[in-house]
Amino acid sequence: MLAKLVTLATTMVATTFALSGASASSSSTTTLASPPTALACAAQTVSTWSTAKQANEVVAVSINATNVGALGPAARAGFGAVLLFGTTAPPSLPAILATLQRERGDHVTTLFMTDAEGGGVLRLSNVLASIPWAQTMGKNLTNAEIQSEGARLGASMLAQGLNVDLAPVADLDARAVYPDARDADGYRAFGGDPTQVAEHVVAFERGLESAGVLGTLKHFPGLGGASWNTDYGPAHTLSWATLRSTALVPYRAALARTSAMVMVSNASVPGLTSLPASIAAPVTAYLRDVLDYRGLIMTDSLSAGALSARHLSVAQASVDALVAGADLVLAGNPTSPSAALAQANATARAIARAVAAKTLSAATLAAAASQVVAARSSLACAP
Repeated sequence: MLAKLVTLATTMVATTFALSGASASSSSTTTLASPPTALACAAQTVSTWSTAKQANEVVAVSINATNVGALGPAARAGFGAVLLFGTTAPPSLPAILATLQRERGDHVTTLFMTDAEGGGVLRLSNVLASIPWAQTMGKNLTNAEIQSEGARLGASMLAQGLNVDLAPVADLDARAVYPDARDADGYRAFGGDPTQVAEHVVAFERGLESAGVLGTLKHFPGLGGASWNTDYGPAHTLSWATLRSTALVPYRAALARTSAMVMVSNASVPGLTSLPASIAAPVTAYLRDVLDYRGLIMTDSLSAGALSARHLSVAQASVDALVAGADLVLAGNPTSPSAALAQANATARAIARAVAAKTLSAATLAAAASQVVAARSSLACAP
């Protein structure tokens, strides 16, 4: 079984480098590890885990930052990621996240994440560096200056114990509008020119990485020009033929030149899939088989209107996303710490039940958990 897991993990490894394990108390010095070694080592580690532990690893616990200190049970259960919402972080956030990492009780680094894009999308704004909207940067800054802004933001994130940014937005959108129900991007996107946006996205991601923070390209395969904002209900992107010649340009560039992770959108893609992309196997297959991406794939929020309109609970949508090839499942911000824990536990139980029922293969879950472990952890494994 171990040999099978290691082989499976190694075949899923990126040709680019993956950032290796800074903990919540790490400095900005970051070690880069060869993905074949990191992912095979993660697979070796994960192979000793129970199905329940593997299921916890692929689930992100979402919570308002002011309540993050209540996540001791989630840390001890080994949930793979914590996603912080809200505008205000507690003054003791670095210490809280360091404590949660210690309470995990193993050598695996938790992904401590938030949405820090710039402009009006900057959570924890009382402690993170303020940077402009992506579109403002794209219009007014050089690539070197954009990289500097990314590095400045990344340094402020790492100082708070955050090691993953759910940014940059790699979509194409030149409309100078605030994101709303009709347009999910607007100011969040660097612009509408594929070549220029590609350079801006790469620059921003390189800035984050230079500070020791791993970024996330979103919302694959491109939300610019989508019919609606998927937070509010079902939406579709531009046609697949159009996306391949335009919207995919920034993604191709960033995947080839950075270590960024990928977030898949909840919009359907005419000409490719009628399902929300986050639960659609053809979307993940394109990332893996055509773009040769071997890093971590996460979903957009599975509590979004595009999923609930299909009468899918977060737990069922999470199972569907993993079956489709996602590695980490996300959901929106629950109303309380108890609700956050309940949602995460319900999701993990549904994943474990799917493995028992063989609707989700054990090998698929193990490979997904390996990706989450490999994203930031520094592990020592036998050759």
